[in-house]
Amino acid sequence: MVTIASLWLPILLSAVLVWIASAIVWMALPHHKTDWKPLPDEEALRSALNAQQTGTGQFLVPFAASQAATKDPEYTRKRNEGPVGFLTLTPPGAEGMGGKMAGSFVYYLVVGVMVAYLAGRTLGPGTQYLAVFRIVSTTAWLAYAFAIVPESIWFGRPWSTTIKHMADGLAYALITAGTFGWLWPSA
Repeated sequence: MVTIASLWLPILLSAVLVWIASAIVWMALPHHKTDWKPLPDEEALRSALNAQQTGTGQFLVPFAASQAATKDPEYTRKRNEGPVGFLTLTPPGAEGMGGKMAGSFVYYLVVGVMVAYLAGRTLGPGTQYLAVFRIVSTTAWLAYAFAIVPESIWFGRPWSTTIKHMADGLAYALITAGTFGWLWPSA
């Protein structure tokens, strides 16, 4: 067994490296440029939402407050006519990146701690690089990539976007696994 405390360096370094890789993925690589599309008349939608003073949160169109309400003919009509969708509204104002970047780094640290916990409980000191790599990459890929699948299943996120996120998650997992394998404690 290897303690989490003895894995502080791979936890921290993998979080830094994944944070850098994520910045490169989102700022320099082109594959996420097509994840979002413009609306045909953005101003009309903005005006309609502002007039309703919706505030922030997640919204469902059409909305049914209960399972019984989904059987209402009016709900069925709206659902059949469309549009049908999910809308997330965030607070207005300048979009600050600092808090989001810090939040992602904390997320990468938490993933590193959880990966360290699992690997430390299943592998001993002096475990060979490839054995560490196999356990850590699988665990990290699960953490970085698979939670997004239900977004496509349930909420209409395009599968192409989900697959791109899963590929990004695989890259992050390989970086994490390489770091842990490299810095794994010797016997």
